[in-house]
Amino acid sequence: MSSRNKILNRLRGNVRETYDMPDLSFQKTVYDDPVAVFKETATTTAGANLIEMKEGDSLDDLIRQAYPDAKVISSNVEGVTADRNPDTVASAQDLDGTDVGVILGGVACAENACVWIPQTMKEKAVCFISEYLVIIVDKTNIVSNMHEAYQRIEMPEAGFGTFISGPSKTADIEQALVYGAQAARGVTIILR
Repeated sequence: MSSRNKILNRLRGNVRETYDMPDLSFQKTVYDDPVAVFKETATTTAGANLIEMKEGDSLDDLIRQAYPDAKVISSNVEGVTADRNPDTVASAQDLDGTDVGVILGGVACAENACVWIPQTMKEKAVCFISEYLVIIVDKTNIVSNMHEAYQRIEMPEAGFGTFISGPSKTADIEQALVYGAQAARGVTIILR
């Protein structure tokens, strides 16, 4: 039995009172055009930049145009020329100094512009240590709400995934809005 399961079993063994699960049969928000809503939410509410790929565009060109001053790009995405690959570095620390991390997104949610990022790389630190993050999303993977998103999530073999929505920001530090406090200072979503 794994350490995780041992801990969870101990917690379950000490539960004194249980509660029924909430009724989730209420009407969920469904958009006629979830792609259009996602684009609006991603750029306004989430604060991400958005680029739509056109036929003939290359990922490399779009990334270089968005980040012309980037010295170190880290990615394992096919079609992206990278200086570092999170699959081949010796440790997560080797990704320190990454200007732009480029990752593949899974399902994306229109209501809050969250994108599911399954761990498809050896070192997931690229998602959090990069100064700027580029998330590649297929338009066919955009759904209206989180209920739909959770139904479509496929947990990767690595057992880790996270939702990312725009740049990292906090106002906990002297009530001043700070970008990049916990992760990327900026996020660009490339829709293809």
